[in-house]
Amino acid sequence: MTDRSHGMLKSRQHHNWIRLRTLVLLRWWAIFGQVSALIIAQKMYNLTLDIGLLYLVIGVSVITNLVAVFIYPKNKRLSESETLLIVLYDMLQLGLMLYLTGGLNNPFSILIAGPVMATASALSSRSTIFLGIMATLIVTVLMQVHLPLRTEQGFILRVPDVFLFGNWAAIVIAVVFLGVYSRRIASERQAMSDALQATQMALAREQKLTDLGGVVAAAAHELGTPLATIKLASSELATELADNPELHEDAILISEQADRCRDIMRSMGRAGKDDLHMRTAPFSALIEEAAEPHMDRGIVIHFQHGVQASPNSAPPIVQRQPEIIHGIRNLVQNAVDFAQDTIWVETSWTPLSITVRIMDNGQGYPPGMLDRIGEPFVRHSSQPSDPNRPEYEGMGLGLFIAKTLLERSGAELSFANGFDSFHSRVSHADRTGAVVEVSWPRAKLESSADQERTALGKNQHF
Repeated sequence: MTDRSHGMLKSRQHHNWIRLRTLVLLRWWAIFGQVSALIIAQKMYNLTLDIGLLYLVIGVSVITNLVAVFIYPKNKRLSESETLLIVLYDMLQLGLMLYLTGGLNNPFSILIAGPVMATASALSSRSTIFLGIMATLIVTVLMQVHLPLRTEQGFILRVPDVFLFGNWAAIVIAVVFLGVYSRRIASERQAMSDALQATQMALAREQKLTDLGGVVAAAAHELGTPLATIKLASSELATELADNPELHEDAILISEQADRCRDIMRSMGRAGKDDLHMRTAPFSALIEEAAEPHMDRGIVIHFQHGVQASPNSAPPIVQRQPEIIHGIRNLVQNAVDFAQDTIWVETSWTPLSITVRIMDNGQGYPPGMLDRIGEPFVRHSSQPSDPNRPEYEGMGLGLFIAKTLLERSGAELSFANGFDSFHSRVSHADRTGAVVEVSWPRAKLESSADQERTALGKNQHF
C-alpha cells in the first residue's frame, strides 16, 4: 500500500464528521419523549412535579434546536469537538431532568447511557471515554442528590437502597459495556471499509498498469515493421555512403536510433502481457511475472515449478488476471521484506488443483498472530512500526489486500511457519520463515481449450 493511499485513508478517519441535522432530529425526539412522560406522570399518575422548572429545561433545548435549524445550513457538518459539546449538553440536560424527577428512583434514568452508545460509533475513543466518565459522575451524583418524587397525597416514591445501588451499578455497566461494544463494532467496520477501499485502489492500479502495458505491447508490435524497414534502409545507406564520412555517420546514427527505439518499446512492453496475443500464460510464467519487481532487491528468489506434477508435465495455461498478479506480488514482497537472504517460490499442479507456495528463511509470523493473518490493520505489540517503512503501519493491510484479491479469483490461502511445518523434512530445513500456500481448483483458473483456439482477429491500429 502506498504512502499516498494510506494518507487518504487516515485523512478520512480523522474527518469522520456527522450532520448537525441528525443531532437536531434526535433531540426533537428526546423533547417529544420528555414532554409525553411529564404529561402522563401528571395526568395519569397524579405525581407532584415542579412543572415550571421541568418545562424551562425542556424549553432551553427547544430554543437551541430552533437556533440550529434557522441559523446553520442544512448541510452543516460538525467536527468532533462540536459533536462532543452537543452530546455533552444533551447528557447534562437529561441529568437535570432526572434531578428534578427523583434521580435514580426514576426508571428513565437508564437513558443516560444512550448518548454514550449513540456517539461511540462516531467519535474517537478519547471522546467516548470522556462521555462515559461524565455519565458515571452524573448518575453517582443523582444517587445522592435529587428532588423526591411525590404523589398527590404527599407520599415520597423511592426504591429500597439495595435497588438504588443496583440501578447505579446497572447504568454504569451499561455505559461501559454499550460504549465499548459500539466503539469496537464501529472501529472494525471502519477498518474493514478502509481496507476494502485500499484493495479496490490496488486492483484498479494493477488493472491500469496491465491495460497500459497492453497498449505499449500492441504499439511495439505495430511499430516493429516500420522500425525494421528503417533499420534495413539505414544499413544499406551506410554501405553505399561509405566514401562520404559525414553522410555515413548520419546513416549509422539512424540505424542506432532505430535499434534504440526497438529496445525502448521492448522494455516498455515487457509488462504488457494483456494484448490479444498474451491474454493467457503458463502458470509458472505468471508467477515469475508477479515476482519480477522484487528480483533485484538483494534477496535470492528460487523458483521451483511442477514440484508435485508428473514428469514432463507442462504447466497449465491460465488467464492473466490482475487480481492474481497483484496478490502474488504482495505475498512475494512480504517474503522479501522479512527474509534473511532467500525465498522459495514453488508451483505445483494436479488434475484437480493448481498451487503456489511462497517460503522464506526469516523469523516467520508471530505465533500469536497466525489466527489473525488476513485481517486489516492488525498490530503486534512486540513489533514496533518501522519509520523507514510507513507502508507497514497498520500491520496486515498488505496481506489483507493479497488475500482478498486472491480469494476473489477462487483461491484458498493458508499461513504457517516453516519451523513448524518442515521440521521433519531435511530438504526444507532452511525454510524456517513464513509459509503461504495459495491453491485454486484447476477448473477455476485454467484457460479452456476453446478459449485457446479462439481466433485473435486482425491487429488493432491506432
